[in-house]
Amino acid sequence: MSKKITFLFLLISATAFGQYKNNVEKLVHSTMDKNAEVLFKDSKAYSVSIGIVKDGKLYTKHYGEIDKGKGNRANNNTYFEIASVTKVMTGYLVAKAVQEKKMSLNDDIRKYLKKDYQNLEYQGKPILIKDLISYESAIPSVLPDDREIMKSFNDSTTLKLVKLHKNYTKANFLQDLKAVKLDTIPGTKYNYSNPSLELTGLILENIYQKPFETLLKENLLAKLKMNNTKFSLNNNEQLANGYNNTHTLMPHFVSNLWGSSGVKTKSTLGDLMHLLQFELQSQNKLVQETQRNVKNTKQNWFGYFWDNIYVSEFGKYCSKHGGAYGNQVMFSIFPEQNMGICIIVNISGPDTNGILSNTVFNIANDLCNDQKTPQKVYGYQLTTDKVIFTYQHDKKLDANLINRVAIAGSFNHWNPEDKSYQMISKGNNTFELELPKSQFENGKEYLFKFVINNTGWVTAPKHALNNDKTSDNNLTLNVK
Repeated sequence: MSKKITFLFLLISATAFGQYKNNVEKLVHSTMDKNAEVLFKDSKAYSVSIGIVKDGKLYTKHYGEIDKGKGNRANNNTYFEIASVTKVMTGYLVAKAVQEKKMSLNDDIRKYLKKDYQNLEYQGKPILIKDLISYESAIPSVLPDDREIMKSFNDSTTLKLVKLHKNYTKANFLQDLKAVKLDTIPGTKYNYSNPSLELTGLILENIYQKPFETLLKENLLAKLKMNNTKFSLNNNEQLANGYNNTHTLMPHFVSNLWGSSGVKTKSTLGDLMHLLQFELQSQNKLVQETQRNVKNTKQNWFGYFWDNIYVSEFGKYCSKHGGAYGNQVMFSIFPEQNMGICIIVNISGPDTNGILSNTVFNIANDLCNDQKTPQKVYGYQLTTDKVIFTYQHDKKLDANLINRVAIAGSFNHWNPEDKSYQMISKGNNTFELELPKSQFENGKEYLFKFVINNTGWVTAPKHALNNDKTSDNNLTLNVK
């Protein structure tokens, strides 16, 4: 009798798990479809590719066509320029060198350069390895100098940039590096610098005595079976076309440098999904090192060449944006949710980055919030004489990462540093602030957001009745 009961229990459990799995898959596919539709409308891209890793399961979908009217839809093996997403891979190699004690984060970078670079210091303070990986090296943002070309930006500008880089060699780079004059103390000011990444590639080559591309293949790409990630394509392989925001066909990157900044890398959504999975390995010490808050900042941080790492309403969030002349990639992970999202569009405009970022959080909003939560006014309640703001961080997430929560809105000039709007921890992942109702105008609608650690601007959850329904996902406050 007991065997029958056990069998019945296992059968019921298996059925329940199967239903749960099917529900998750339906939810993932529906949110992909919904957000792809919005992406087409907002970005004006011809092609949209979305990849999601959730709890170890991979999902990919492709929409539209690479070239309008040709019906050539992308797939998991379509090659795109992934540009600066490469920097995360470069960061992995640096972290590996640190863990192998080949270098230290506190080393002067000149220790690994074969020539004398007395100019790479300011007021006696040298550039350290930790300054490189956090974009605080004080090295100029571009080399070669393209300021004259960039004075006027039009459809021909990219062609001029391609010509400039086509004739720019490693010898030219090292010559220009000797002429660099730092204008601030390294480690004190953020400055996104592609030359600092190319310099990192040179440093890695000098340490391991191997070409940067070989180091990337041997230590990362081969291990993750990213066989379609490479610097040069074969004759039978084709790179997808990309367009600017006026739908002019754009050229591809050309570079003679090391490639560690991302100017050479071609990859596919299929390969990037392997990288997403890898970056979600919570037990992998090397992966965790690349995402570590190296300088122990109280707001956001950069790990090893990430664009941004901060605490969001969905927990720790790491993002890396890659922008080529004709396509853009958003590579993002939410480690505490065991979720990664990668989006590729074959258009590159000034607003594309922000549109992709909003899409990532729209997807997270769909997948991480309980679908059964009833709709209600979120974020505040009214009493006779008070407005009580409440932010509840998901109890499954690590509240120890939160240093503070503030309220920013139309009532305080969207200033998260306003001392009057700093929330008080009530324990149990809850933050609260009581304000007199009299300081808000009766009947007027205000917009606001919660802000975690001065960086994580919380989007309104999908169940919030007081969502302003804009792409910014603000909350609304009405005092009556």
